[in-house]
Amino acid sequence: MSENVVRVENLRKTYRGGLEALRGVSFDIGRGETFALLGPNGAGKSTVIEILEGYRDRTSGEVSVLGVDPHRGGLDWKARLGIVLQNTGEAPTATVRELLAHFASFYPRPRDVDEVIAAVGLSEKAKVSVRKLSGGQRRRVDVALGIIGRPELLFLDEPTTGFDPEVRRQFWELIRQLQAEGTTILLTTHYLDEAAELAERAAIIVAGEVASVGPIDDLGGPGARVPIVRWREGDAMHEERTEDPGAFVAALYARGGEPDRLEVVRPSLEDVYLSFLGDEARRTTAAGGLA
Repeated sequence: MSENVVRVENLRKTYRGGLEALRGVSFDIGRGETFALLGPNGAGKSTVIEILEGYRDRTSGEVSVLGVDPHRGGLDWKARLGIVLQNTGEAPTATVRELLAHFASFYPRPRDVDEVIAAVGLSEKAKVSVRKLSGGQRRRVDVALGIIGRPELLFLDEPTTGFDPEVRRQFWELIRQLQAEGTTILLTTHYLDEAAELAERAAIIVAGEVASVGPIDDLGGPGARVPIVRWREGDAMHEERTEDPGAFVAALYARGGEPDRLEVVRPSLEDVYLSFLGDEARRTTAAGGLA
């Protein structure tokens, strides 16, 4: 992945009244990579995505998407993008196939409509009005619309919100098919297991800044994934980070027998993510803001 499909350097966005939504965000996405953009509501994720899609101007910084400044991207450039929004509004009365065929006509090299319908698992619903589909089935239609134009870069904004666990797993398989075809994907999600399952790399954005960026297993730096030993003594819970949890547990046994409620855990992506949110909350409190 030597070629960067997305390049963001020192991206800043300030709204009227001096609100800084983005404060020097930088990251890149290689061709064929799935990259997750993570962060709490209000962190600036949507602003980043809207700038990359060409729907919002930036205050300063350098941005390149498929080799083009999104602010100057024309119809040819937009035809190379696939966008699956978090909310798509009122469902149309057209059938699944009618809707996909209509959108396919907008692109120079669309995918075969029936193949796309099959890929999202809606072959049996092809002649059914979109309005009559379940929420999970409508979400599959959204994805079908996003990939019908054979995009080089696919934006997925909270794609599985509202899915039950089984449907969400089925959706992951569809994403893996797109990954196998070489589609570059930018994923935003609040499901940390989804990011860990699908993305090679991620950036965590907190308060308009990138708190950490890199491979999923390296986010937060080496110290963030050091194993944690937890145990109970009397009424108090204790925990200790250690590179050698086996030796530490052996020492606990030697000191007083089997510790109560003993567990050894390696911090997950969720643990690392929450640690950054906790750091921001502590900084806000120290500055006199809300905790």
